[in-house]
Amino acid sequence: ERLFEPFTQGESSTSRKYGGTGLGLVISRRFAQMMGGDISVVSNAGHGSSFTLILPRSAPTEGSLETETVLATTSGKAARSTVLVIDDDPSVHEVLVRSLAKHDLNVESAFDGQEGLRLARTLHPYAITLDVTLPGIDGWTVLAALKSDPQLADIPVVMLTMVDNRNLGYALGAADYLIKPIDRERLAAALMRFGGASPRTALVVEDDPDSREVLRRLLEQDGWIVDEAENGRAALAHLDKTPPSVILLDLMMPEMDGFEFIEELRARAHFRKVPIIVVTARELSQDERQRLSGHVEKVLQKTSYTREELLQQVNELLTIHRSIPKAG
Repeated sequence: ERLFEPFTQGESSTSRKYGGTGLGLVISRRFAQMMGGDISVVSNAGHGSSFTLILPRSAPTEGSLETETVLATTSGKAARSTVLVIDDDPSVHEVLVRSLAKHDLNVESAFDGQEGLRLARTLHPYAITLDVTLPGIDGWTVLAALKSDPQLADIPVVMLTMVDNRNLGYALGAADYLIKPIDRERLAAALMRFGGASPRTALVVEDDPDSREVLRRLLEQDGWIVDEAENGRAALAHLDKTPPSVILLDLMMPEMDGFEFIEELRARAHFRKVPIIVVTARELSQDERQRLSGHVEKVLQKTSYTREELLQQVNELLTIHRSIPKAG
């Protein structure tokens, strides 16, 4: 049974020699079970393995397939938005399952166009990512079928492919067009535009490019979408375009420092409740701490905080901020 678990291979030496993702048997068994059958294996050390595929003479009815799929996808996942990934490459599914989970998005997988259309009708997902090069019917045909079906036409489709033909994609109704290799943060941002799950967005306000880069990478690895500003004035200009979920703020910056930025920010009613974490190398005096009191949620010293501490702070602040009822 262990061979039929995702990302599992029979022996590490084989894995090192031949590679692979450990998904082949999982996918094969899933296809067999979808047709009402199953795959089993019997192994004898030193003699090899025998795989047995059992299929019914007639395929199960569409209704029973749909019931089974709905039960499988709704249990434990009702609170999460579903993205249907239609791609024949198992590694793409593996990457998207991990990266989109950080944005509270659940991935359902289809490995060919026919299966993708069937799951789209069954699940009516929040969004679909679609490759062009698929076995059987290609992605263009799938996209055209989705957009010509009144029950599916409203589902946003993001083309995620190595085929650079944006004009055709948009003409057929794609909501966005991204070229592989996968830019995970750009894909997440594209999916968030469609509504449903709210993105975790951070604004890093810091004049030192290296410090900004460290914070950006740390947050993006945890699934955050990160924007940057080199001083307080640039940050205020950015806020008018894209309000963040949380702000990470240095204090000592040219043009407008962190103290001035906080005063300007809190004077704007719309941004008074945006959480601020100060990340600074400055040893704060008692007067400076008093000046920050009531306006920032946390002060971290640049040389002393850990990755885990920072991520815990920003995620806890986001949870608290989102739980506060909005005025009006």
